[in-house]
Amino acid sequence: MPDNLPILSLIAFSPLIGVLILMFMPKTQGQWIKITAIVVTLIPLVLSAWLYAQFNHNLEGMQFKEDIPWIVVPLNKETQGLSQLTSFFFEFKYSMAVDGLSLPLVFLTALVATMAALASVYIKKRWKSYFILFLLLETGMFGVFMAQDLFLFFVFFEVTLIPMFFLIGIWGYMDREKAANKFLIYNGIGSAIMLIAFLILVCTAGFGQTAGDNGVSVHYSGDLNVITENLFLSAESYVNQGDLEGNPFFLSAAMKWSLFIMLLVAFGIKLPIFPFHTWMLKVHTEAPPSIVMIHSGILLKMGAYGLIRFGILLFPEQAVQWASVLAILGVINILYGAILAFVQKEFKLVLAYSSISHMGIVLLGIAAFNTIGMEGAIFQLVSHGLISALMFLLVGAIYERTRSTRLDEIGGLAKSVPFISGILLVSGMASLGLPGLSGFISEFLAFLGLFDTHKIITAVGTLGIILTAVYVLRGVLGITYGPLKEGLPEMRDARLIEAIPMITLVAFIVVLGIFPSILSEPLHQTVSSFDQFIHSVTKMGG
Repeated sequence: MPDNLPILSLIAFSPLIGVLILMFMPKTQGQWIKITAIVVTLIPLVLSAWLYAQFNHNLEGMQFKEDIPWIVVPLNKETQGLSQLTSFFFEFKYSMAVDGLSLPLVFLTALVATMAALASVYIKKRWKSYFILFLLLETGMFGVFMAQDLFLFFVFFEVTLIPMFFLIGIWGYMDREKAANKFLIYNGIGSAIMLIAFLILVCTAGFGQTAGDNGVSVHYSGDLNVITENLFLSAESYVNQGDLEGNPFFLSAAMKWSLFIMLLVAFGIKLPIFPFHTWMLKVHTEAPPSIVMIHSGILLKMGAYGLIRFGILLFPEQAVQWASVLAILGVINILYGAILAFVQKEFKLVLAYSSISHMGIVLLGIAAFNTIGMEGAIFQLVSHGLISALMFLLVGAIYERTRSTRLDEIGGLAKSVPFISGILLVSGMASLGLPGLSGFISEFLAFLGLFDTHKIITAVGTLGIILTAVYVLRGVLGITYGPLKEGLPEMRDARLIEAIPMITLVAFIVVLGIFPSILSEPLHQTVSSFDQFIHSVTKMGG
């Protein structure tokens, strides 16, 4: 593949090829609509696999950069000092790149999207509209993990909200409209808070100036590199150039704290962090399983990604000072989610609370503020993305056969559907962290990293591992073993279109458990540079 090919743009926008094709296909051609959508999702999957293979594990920083001028907004020169400028404007770029943090999430997005497209076989109505929204959602998710400009990131982030709202509200279950509205309200509030924080960052740390023969040009940029550099300059570093009086909007310590808390709340809603989790429960129970695969497998990870990329790396001094708070929030997520998962009778709610608990492990890894803990947090994002996608794929398969996912209404399925039951057992073992599967590696690294800095909190958090084993085994064994429940119809085991994504996801879970270096190698250099950067900044601040 040519070196100058814009691989990131091809990955991000290739799903739109499917959108264009589907728009001209008759809505009565349901079978061809499904085939087209599935085939189109294979394009970014193949491209992201190539990207993963070509990524240089030994380099720090961003790779495969694409940087193009995009939006320039002239600003009024309303003061005497500004009138001397040759130009004064906002500047936003189409800037895309990946590093060891975003690369695994890009591949995870491509993989889960393809598996979810296969799982969409259960969708019974309006296939054309469904897959158009599905592919738009995939484009938004890719863009979130690649964008290197705050405005571009926000645009892609918002692109994911609109398709999700309709995918939940139209193709969900009984209370789908309430679930869609709750999703939009909570995520809309989070997006509003994030937008305010981004605007403040652009109008302060986005400051840049260029002196030329004709005078001085000043701009405010959304470029993440510019903002990162300016945030760690002292006020004195904004030297005067010509008649320009430096940057009048330098961020004070109080403003940095405010922005850090705003970003923590904004991305904490998406993660979700307790108590911002209630919207997620409705989505997990009311959205169609194929969409919950994406929601639990990818969209929740956008919250953790944003927290690391913007909250932690832009405000490391504030984040380190709040390390104990982040660790405590993580333990609350772990124990709260595990305890409530244990008492649920609806299996979808068991998995929803399980996701809350597992996202707590991500917070623990971040709160460690060392290389091992951060690697554990990112490993957990990928591992949980695979496991949760597999779990909800199985939920869809079980519901199609029994018309229920309540633990007191189904049971003994191992006799009727042994293949599905076996895959469910494997996914349950991965969820509770059985050695040899991906869940064990991520949990071990996160807890090991935190133990170095917060031993007591780590010890309390490990109780969640025991509780996880209890609720996972209760749910899995309740569904699969024992006598077949009365009233259940005759069932056939997994069809080929169901078995393919099941086997694929299990394969990745096993491979990551046995060969974790596949993920840890591209991660290590990036995470090490994060760790060095955070500690150098905090030492300077101290």
